[in-house]
Amino acid sequence: MKALKLNKLFILFFPFVVFSQTDNKELEKMFGEDQNSRMKKNIDWVLLTKQDRERERENKVYELIKSGEIVTGKDFYNSAMIFQHGRDSISHGMAVKHMKRAIELDSTIDKWLLAAAIDRNLLSRNKPQIYGTQYLKMNGENWKRSPIDTTQVTDKERKLYHVESLSEQVEKIRNMNLLAISEFHYKFNSIEKTVKFINSENKKGLKSTYNISEDELNTFGYELIESKKTNEALEIFLINTKLHPKSYNAFDSLG
Repeated sequence: MKALKLNKLFILFFPFVVFSQTDNKELEKMFGEDQNSRMKKNIDWVLLTKQDRERERENKVYELIKSGEIVTGKDFYNSAMIFQHGRDSISHGMAVKHMKRAIELDSTIDKWLLAAAIDRNLLSRNKPQIYGTQYLKMNGENWKRSPIDTTQVTDKERKLYHVESLSEQVEKIRNMNLLAISEFHYKFNSIEKTVKFINSENKKGLKSTYNISEDELNTFGYELIESKKTNEALEIFLINTKLHPKSYNAFDSLG
């Protein structure tokens, strides 16, 4: 009788290991500083540009690149923003490169910055922007849209990058050059006069001189809340819903 040879099956079990990557904290801090410096009212852009250079954020980002510490989609987004506010076309080219990489790694990242980086990179090389994200104000003049070639990108493409259509950009420029409704309110310090004035400006349509857009009124309402003037804020949120009855955000703020 032949002996049966039994083939033994060896199954090796390896532990399942997930290697997770965390966002770079130093980049997050630099990004936060960069953005906070741009949230103030009446910004002196010449002074801000000088301060950006003094903070040496770009050099720090280059050090992180060299040491291989820019890894995640958020890292590339944060570094792209810092390069976006750089001093020359080299920096702006890096902003484009890093934003493209950020989107490759994380498709949920806001794509607006890529359009803005492309626009600023073109302008820095004396070429017109194509999306329409860049505006300038010089020597006390009104805000203007930087030179643009409107034939290169469609409004449909602009929407994909969360950029306003060409007609919306024209309206945006107009609003940027209007006076803030908060200036009127703090001059007379009367919510009744302010509400009445907002109604009168609304009737003027394109001839109005104050910004009573949905976003402006919403922002003003929250300014009043921060100043502990809740009842006055309520009046602003209320008139905002009346002027913009189809706005979810206006009713959300009122609620």
